[in-house]
Amino acid sequence: MTDFQSQAIKLAAQQQPLQWLQRFRAAAANDWLAQAWPTRKTEHWKYTPLQGLQKTLLTAFGNRSGFSAELDAELRRQLIPLDALRLVFINGVFDADNSIIADVAVRFSQANSEQQALIEKHLGKIVEGERHLFATLNNAWLEEGVLLHVPCNQRLEKPVYIVNITSGAACASNQRLLIVLDENAQAEVVEHYFTCGAAQTGFVNSLTEIYLADGANLQHYRLNMEAEQAQHVGAVHVDLQRNARLRGFALALGASVMRIDYQLNHRGPGAELDLQGVYLPRNQQVVDYHTNICHWVPHCTSNEVFRGIISDSAQAIFNGRIYIHQDAQKTLAELSNKNLLTSNKAEVNTKPELEIYADDVKCAHGATISQLNENARYYLRSRGLSRAEADVMLSFGFINELLEQIAQPVVHDYLQPRLAHLFGRDLNLTAEVADLAELSDD
Repeated sequence: MTDFQSQAIKLAAQQQPLQWLQRFRAAAANDWLAQAWPTRKTEHWKYTPLQGLQKTLLTAFGNRSGFSAELDAELRRQLIPLDALRLVFINGVFDADNSIIADVAVRFSQANSEQQALIEKHLGKIVEGERHLFATLNNAWLEEGVLLHVPCNQRLEKPVYIVNITSGAACASNQRLLIVLDENAQAEVVEHYFTCGAAQTGFVNSLTEIYLADGANLQHYRLNMEAEQAQHVGAVHVDLQRNARLRGFALALGASVMRIDYQLNHRGPGAELDLQGVYLPRNQQVVDYHTNICHWVPHCTSNEVFRGIISDSAQAIFNGRIYIHQDAQKTLAELSNKNLLTSNKAEVNTKPELEIYADDVKCAHGATISQLNENARYYLRSRGLSRAEADVMLSFGFINELLEQIAQPVVHDYLQPRLAHLFGRDLNLTAEVADLAELSDD
């Protein structure tokens, strides 16, 4: 047991948990203390630098105090202008002033007895705690969360927008979301993480559990757009039942530590998964995506595509695994990971894995690492562009194909100019990228 582990449990003692969650928290705390801290010899954490997090002294959970009117104005500027039900959390604390809530989404602290029973039925059931250390910590810190429940045969008319903001304070923040879609229900959910104010040196531990019943359909976005100094470990765990469908999109801009796990389980025949992701670390940032798709039953499909652009002295890790159980006949599964290095100091470690125990399946997986194409660069320069302009346009084009497939137009229109600005770094180059984006739209 490390100092970080013991300090984390001391921190949990400062909370005032809900009575009906105390047993759940206590069991998780014991599991957290019993598990070994990952080292460079731990396969799933081999390339993830946890030294900085281990040295972080966590003395308090975040709160809303000190969140000034100026920061509040910055918050509003960074919100996606979605016509949506909106729940805003600042440093893990619910912010009623900026939220637009409805009965379909309820905080754990406001849940009635029927909703509590539903939460207890699914909470922690999708996560494999032994494999996901920080999910166990999230359980031990569980004080508040959000339940999104859509009953049978209903479709939400508006998206649900979950906003998680961290401010400059060095504190711990625990985020929890539980999504339950009953049979043939449909919903669209956007999770958005960003930073307001000064450099953020705290720690965010986020966990999303999703249960999709037979025939349920979910469109899910997870956007990690936090500051460079942030430390964030998060996960999305999903169970798909018969004929359920999940279409997901993930974005991470990089941070001091940015580790996101996706655990996706095909539990019922006919389930479909389409997951796309983009990661863009720069400077000294780190992004680490671990995905694990498990096919337990036959006649399911998976399509996973991740692309990363690694710049400056940044580091990216992608570990994508597809597991085909012996009973999962007639499976269709594909995994693609492509990486572009724009600097000689940039680094990427990619590891696509395909583990098959059934004999009647169709699967493919692959990964590439490349640099900017010299012929394409020469062509653009021959048309009058500078080298910097050509590099920016080629880099943005590498991910724009995935951005163009974002189904929610407001999210697409929000991300595209911001990422164009990220690549451009100055106004002239940003304009060049914006022109490219407009041509793609045409």
